[in-house]
Amino acid sequence: MKRERHGAERRRRLASILLAGLLTGLPAVVSAQETWTPLFNGRDLSGWVVKITGHDLGDDPFGTFRVEDGLLTVRYESYESFDGRFGHLFHETPYSDYRLRVEYRFVGEQVEGGPAWARRNSGVMFHSQAPATMTREQDFPISLELQFLGGNGEDVRPTANLCTPGTHVEIAGALVERHCVTAAAPTFQGDVWVTAELVARGDSVEHVIDGDVVLAYARPVIGGGEVNGHDARHKLDGRPLTGGYIALQSESHPIQFRQVLIRPLP
Repeated sequence: MKRERHGAERRRRLASILLAGLLTGLPAVVSAQETWTPLFNGRDLSGWVVKITGHDLGDDPFGTFRVEDGLLTVRYESYESFDGRFGHLFHETPYSDYRLRVEYRFVGEQVEGGPAWARRNSGVMFHSQAPATMTREQDFPISLELQFLGGNGEDVRPTANLCTPGTHVEIAGALVERHCVTAAAPTFQGDVWVTAELVARGDSVEHVIDGDVVLAYARPVIGGGEVNGHDARHKLDGRPLTGGYIALQSESHPIQFRQVLIRPLP
């Protein structure tokens, strides 16, 4: 009964919003908290553009990024060796103030020539520079990374860590200049599906696993190293990062994405 009353109340509230829009001639606005928008449509890579180190924007001669059985898939069958060809699949729209939800799983084995640290390692870049401003030889975009790690059956490898190519953040009011910060998250073994969320609001960011905040930081800025081959005109050290582009990584280990959803925040 309580659930029915709650549902009826919510319907009345939405109806009043719609009616107000009709009476004023303005478009009705439903709370952003009600709606998730898929960035990946489950059929093709419409709305996305690839950038692979050593190649022009939009050029993916190895078919690294593709859709298989409704899953956005990163594979390396056409690579004889990885050879530092780090890839990023950018969504065409920049965002600020949003919640991002990504459902991923690692599959298969790392491609020959991939760096040891990249085994069962991938992630989502965000607050990124525009893909069109990356040089042909640039390895990573200037951005923040929600890093995904998979268990190797031996070590503790928390997921949802932070890595910072060409950026810095503050944690508890102190500037953090090291490249990666470990999250208070679990280790996921095997090829299991994992749901990771990112909450970016203004100059504060949270990483979320299973509804728990596992890492929080603030005031991200451009600065530091861990990005190579970039155009110095786009690395304006000290410039605050409050928004930018979102990109999925290819770092030499196959990975699949089942959902990539975004929900704007007011």
